[in-house]
Amino acid sequence: MRHRPAGAASGMEQDFRVFVQEFAESLHRTAYLLCGDWHQADDLVQEALAKAYSNWRKVQRADSPSAYVRRILINESRRTWRRNRHSAGQSGAYPADFAQADMSDDVVNRAELIEALQSLTARQRATVVLRFLEGLSERETATILRCSLGTVKSQTSRALVKLKSVLNRGEN
Repeated sequence: MRHRPAGAASGMEQDFRVFVQEFAESLHRTAYLLCGDWHQADDLVQEALAKAYSNWRKVQRADSPSAYVRRILINESRRTWRRNRHSAGQSGAYPADFAQADMSDDVVNRAELIEALQSLTARQRATVVLRFLEGLSERETATILRCSLGTVKSQTSRALVKLKSVLNRGEN
C-alpha cells in the first residue's frame, strides 16, 4: 500500500480543485442572483460544492459537469427558498447585502433587480438567471432545470411579464 505525502492531492481531488477554480465565481454570481443575499449565496455554493465533491466521479461523467453542479445549486436554492418563504413573505422585505462603497445608479438598479427577482417563483427566477444573467441558451437552461424547452419558454415569458410589472411599479 502506497502512502501519499501529507498535502498531496489525488487526481480526483486535483480535478475538483481545478473545477472549483474555474467555476466558483460563476456559481457565486448565480447563487446571489437566485437568493439576493451574499451570505446565503456563499452557503448555497458551499453546499452545492460539497455535494458535487461527494459525487465527483458521477459529476465528471456528466455531459456538462458545470451544468450538473448548477443543477445542484438550483436545487439547494429551492430548498432554502421553500424553508424561508414564509418568514420573508411576512416581513415584506428581502435582504440585500451590497459590500461596495459605490452608491451610484448602478447599485440602485442592482438592488431593484434583486428585489424584482425575489418576486418571482423559484423556477421563474432560475430560468431568468440562467437565460439572461448567465447567458445560457434555452436548451442549456432546459437541461439544467430538467424540463422541456417549452417550459423554459413559458417560464421565461411569465417571469419577464412579472419583472416588467414589478420594475415599472418602482418608476411610479
